[in-house]
Amino acid sequence: MSDAIVVGAGPNGLAAAVALAQRGLRVTVLEAADEIGGGTRSSELTLPGLLHDHCSAVHPLGVGSPFLRTLGLERYGVDWAWPEVDLAHPLDGGRAGVLLRSMERTVRGLGADGPAWERLFAPLTDDFDALLDDVLRPVVHLPAHPLRLGRFGVRALQPATAVARRWRGEEARALFAGAAAHAFHPLTRPLTASLGLMFVAAGHRYGWPVARGGSRVISDGLAALLRELGGTVETGVTVRALTELPPARIVMLDVAPRAAVGICGPALPARVRRAYLRWRHGPAAFKVDLAVAGGVPWTNESCREAGTVHLGGTLEEVVHSESETSRGRMPERPFVLLSQQYLADPGRSAGDVHPVYAYAHVPHGYTGDATEAVLGQIERFAPGFRERIVGIAVRSAVELSQYNPNYVGGDIIGGANTEVQLALRPRMSLDPYSTGIPGVYLCSAATPPGAGVHGMCGANAARSALRYLDR
Repeated sequence: MSDAIVVGAGPNGLAAAVALAQRGLRVTVLEAADEIGGGTRSSELTLPGLLHDHCSAVHPLGVGSPFLRTLGLERYGVDWAWPEVDLAHPLDGGRAGVLLRSMERTVRGLGADGPAWERLFAPLTDDFDALLDDVLRPVVHLPAHPLRLGRFGVRALQPATAVARRWRGEEARALFAGAAAHAFHPLTRPLTASLGLMFVAAGHRYGWPVARGGSRVISDGLAALLRELGGTVETGVTVRALTELPPARIVMLDVAPRAAVGICGPALPARVRRAYLRWRHGPAAFKVDLAVAGGVPWTNESCREAGTVHLGGTLEEVVHSESETSRGRMPERPFVLLSQQYLADPGRSAGDVHPVYAYAHVPHGYTGDATEAVLGQIERFAPGFRERIVGIAVRSAVELSQYNPNYVGGDIIGGANTEVQLALRPRMSLDPYSTGIPGVYLCSAATPPGAGVHGMCGANAARSALRYLDR
């Protein structure tokens, strides 16, 4: 018999399981897929010997996570690896905005915009760990560092376009826009600056590393720690209703809100049911994995050393493409996130053939083929790239939702980052993890603080569950 059952073995489900097991609870994790990991799975998708990450690939918030940092996951095989350049955002003509962990080198590379970049990000970087403790919690909480959080909040509430006005050059403006575009939301809307601020500050504090051996090692490490604490993980088990579960004091659901409605059934209070059914999902991802002989021939030299490359052109172009996808229209030139993880982790390659990871932002539920749009954005900044492709694997928005049911309509971040949903995810409540059913909690990326392989949704939900047990 288990004290706690966790439905879903993604990083949040496993983090919740570990947090509960650390308090001495007997924990069982049930996963519908044949392998654990959710968005952190990795495998050979294109050619034998080339290791590709299925979804999550680069981990600026993972390496700095207030929860994951406490676990000593290096004992279970988690080894972070950094490229020479953390992030590059190329522009036409061979220019690029470049983010390095070194503030000094980043500032120097941004030329006349460097001092303004430093004035904004140096304080955020210095305060990053303390700030992260507050930012990665529900909006409604007693802040541990109220002054720092207040200073951050003044800027975070703004649209990304408003913050970008402090720079005059295209390189700095585009570099910030690409970081903010991780919101999958129009950059003219309030609160979109928050994502850009956090991702850039994380880059200066911790860099944008990858997990050596693929993102799967993060979930493998969490599972190994869980087993050491006495917990168990069962794969190939689909849970359709709470009534199917054996008796347990705690149930944690690492699922999307609408799936929680189905699992909880009539036990779910009407007000919670309505809130979960109102939960909106946002734009989708269209994934393209490539085997590339000799690597990508970027025009800009820094891109050749960059673990992550944002392809979207100028600030204005990124603003336009993000606006289009949010309106349900496929842009001709979508925003593309590309990762060259092998630069930090050469073991992912096979000789001189390298795995290249890319996905485009596309409309929610997009049924079209965005492959050519993705390849076109790469070719734009790396002429001759197509000639080097020796293998390709595509996963559309529809296929992403089939691969992982939490990716509703291809939405890989767990819900649209509208102003309301950013502040009140997944519903208005003093305890956003509680389903209203005693002992049953939601711990997916639809809960605070949202998407990312940081484990904080699961850890925060586990804290709520432990408070319930301690009453």
